[in-house]
Amino acid sequence: MARTLQLLSTDFSSNPMLLLKPSLTSLFVSTPPRHFPTTSLPRFIPRASLTRRHLVSDTTAALSLALTVPLLGSALPAKSEEPALSEWEKVSLPIDPGVVLLDIAFVPDDPKHGFLLGTRQTLLETKDGGQSWAPRSIPSAEDEDFNYRFNAISFKGKEGWIVGKPAILLHTSDAGDSWERIPLSSQLPGDMVYIKATGDKSAEMVTDEGAIYVTSNRGYNWKAAVQETVSATLNRTVSSGISGASYYTGTFNAVNRSPDGSYVAVSSRGNFFLTWEPGQPYWQPHNRSVARRIQNMGWRADGGLWLLVRGGGLFLSKGTGITEEFEEVPVQSRGFGILDVGYRSKDEAWAAGGSGILLRTTNGGKSWVRDKAADNIAANLYSVKFIDDNQGFVLGNDGVLLRYLG
Repeated sequence: MARTLQLLSTDFSSNPMLLLKPSLTSLFVSTPPRHFPTTSLPRFIPRASLTRRHLVSDTTAALSLALTVPLLGSALPAKSEEPALSEWEKVSLPIDPGVVLLDIAFVPDDPKHGFLLGTRQTLLETKDGGQSWAPRSIPSAEDEDFNYRFNAISFKGKEGWIVGKPAILLHTSDAGDSWERIPLSSQLPGDMVYIKATGDKSAEMVTDEGAIYVTSNRGYNWKAAVQETVSATLNRTVSSGISGASYYTGTFNAVNRSPDGSYVAVSSRGNFFLTWEPGQPYWQPHNRSVARRIQNMGWRADGGLWLLVRGGGLFLSKGTGITEEFEEVPVQSRGFGILDVGYRSKDEAWAAGGSGILLRTTNGGKSWVRDKAADNIAANLYSVKFIDDNQGFVLGNDGVLLRYLG
């Protein structure tokens, strides 16, 4: 039975809400010095001890050096210490090195205008498609002593939304030129970790306790899309054979939304996953079919699922839609964990992970090739975001942002 949550500062005790949580808690080499061939210079010998043999030897060495050095200069052009990525470029950002980048979005009506979010109240703005970024401040988010973690951003037309932790909800109707803060109820279950702009004054929001809310009046009222908490669902289904449900701590480790509005989420311990489709009254738990614990899950471009396990394994679901049947795909992760997958098209996708791991597939995920140039990135790469076929970004810790060149 749907309920309406008033997110204004009013009394909510008469209308308690039970809802859920996806904790998007985030979960990292230099080019070896180049050695040129060296030529031994003739050693210094005092004039008093010079002999004919020394003169001949020194003259020969000097001629050899004079002929060799120009050849070395023309045959070995200087190279940059950090080789460029084959498909990506690293973007310089005006932020502290310790910032973890969490989400990025662009205004559909102006594809070059976008925003980048992160920890330490990081909010950057670009107006050239992501080539350069400038800090952006929001006065309503700076009135308090909180250091906000901005988790997610989404635009539909000129209307945009930002959610963060501690609980903060920002809204714009002019493509981000100005932002207003929307009041929230203290009874909101969990921390807001995801938001999706769905239409005029409308959005869909998810908390890390699994709550899903929708609004159609600019965020002043929210209607619950699920009828019970994830914990309550698991209490009913634990006897149905969901392995690890009894260890559930009440939060998600990751949550991802498909274009049709379906969700897949990973339990905090990674021992099972859950799904939700529009119209369902509660989340559906699923056993994992792989031995290792799940790191992250998401949707392929063809409607199927991808699944990442701790330790660097990658699995693809058999067919499309929601299923518990997966098969492993060999990847060269060098033992580092893969943390996210982003699809540029049905055939091309990129996977990113710890210590600069960057992998590419051009056949829908059947095989993956490592971009070795990315090994020089001393950071964990947490998120792969493709805005469209020609615009993509990889977000990491220590303020690392990669821009897709194509």
